[in-house]
Amino acid sequence: MWKHDRDDLPVAPPRFMDEFMRLKRGSVNRRHFLGVTGLGLAAAVMGAGGRPSWREARAQAIGGHVCLNSWPNYHDPATFEAFTAATGTTVDLTVTNSNEEMLKKLRTGVADWDLFVPTNYTISTYVELGLIDELALERLSHYSAAGQNPLFTGAGQISGRTYAVPKNWGTTGIATNTDELGTKIASWADFFAVAMTEASGRTVIHDYQLTTIGCALVSLGYSFNSVEPAELAAAEKLLLAVKPHLLAINSDYQPAMRAGDAWLAMCWANDGQQLHRDMPEIAFALGKDGGEIWTDYFAIPTAARNKAAAYALLDFLMDPQIAVKEHLANGAATTDSRVLELLPQEVRTNTIIYPDQAALTELEFGAAVTLTDPGRAELMARFKAA
Repeated sequence: MWKHDRDDLPVAPPRFMDEFMRLKRGSVNRRHFLGVTGLGLAAAVMGAGGRPSWREARAQAIGGHVCLNSWPNYHDPATFEAFTAATGTTVDLTVTNSNEEMLKKLRTGVADWDLFVPTNYTISTYVELGLIDELALERLSHYSAAGQNPLFTGAGQISGRTYAVPKNWGTTGIATNTDELGTKIASWADFFAVAMTEASGRTVIHDYQLTTIGCALVSLGYSFNSVEPAELAAAEKLLLAVKPHLLAINSDYQPAMRAGDAWLAMCWANDGQQLHRDMPEIAFALGKDGGEIWTDYFAIPTAARNKAAAYALLDFLMDPQIAVKEHLANGAATTDSRVLELLPQEVRTNTIIYPDQAALTELEFGAAVTLTDPGRAELMARFKAA
């Protein structure tokens, strides 16, 4: 268990939940809860210009609930319980398995989201289609552009305007149950070969064209972002060959890996960390032949019904004292230097989450063209239907 010796660091997760349950039972008051968990300290932090923060959210009458759409296994429930305790507003969380699905729901008006979590390569398309707002940064007292690594903020800024702010970053790699698989898997070429042999019937591939097609392309020596017809045809041939050997096409692969039904999976680094933390026999590795590096952002849909609550929740999540608890729970890498300083040394040096720079050199950020390219969309549809 992580222990700290600084009074300004957040309490360990078990203590946090103990105090939260005491608050719910009425054993302690809100002032005590905010003080002992560090939320009170966070709430007291104001921007240099006295900008409003989530601390004033209740007085601003932001409503009884706020709708957040995100990814599987991506948030600590205690974070939203703390937001409710501080503001009186509940968080309705829904999850989506792909950016294509997010885009479709926003374009068709099906989405009922106040805040959502798109990936870097999609943001320019959302702006072009008028689906997300330019952010009023003055309403985010806890966001610090100066504390961000520019590598992970660029995609959220279009023509000098900020439309999204980073949640965290990570990589896409390979999760392997080493108790079940003897073959060392060091590349995406290895992944597909083992999926059709030793891990036949025990492999999960993402329900997400960017990574499924991208990693197939990489295994064949092509760019992760290729939209070249001949290269897509080669990737399709590989995917159709592996299809009969798959356990599932599913972006929420943790349950199958934990149950032992799956031994091999395409895996985002934060999931890889959660799995390895709880089941050390599950290893995570990046493909030496390439793959994906990504940043996920927070953005507010133009059609959001409760933008006041969206800003309050976003400001809450940008607070370093809150964000550090999220990162400890979900295992994703922070883009914020203030949060990085609060993380324990064993987290900052964890190479699943923070790989050596050399391991990142072959990785590619997703390209905007892949989101709407018809060739990739049709390939994925044929693969899933086969």
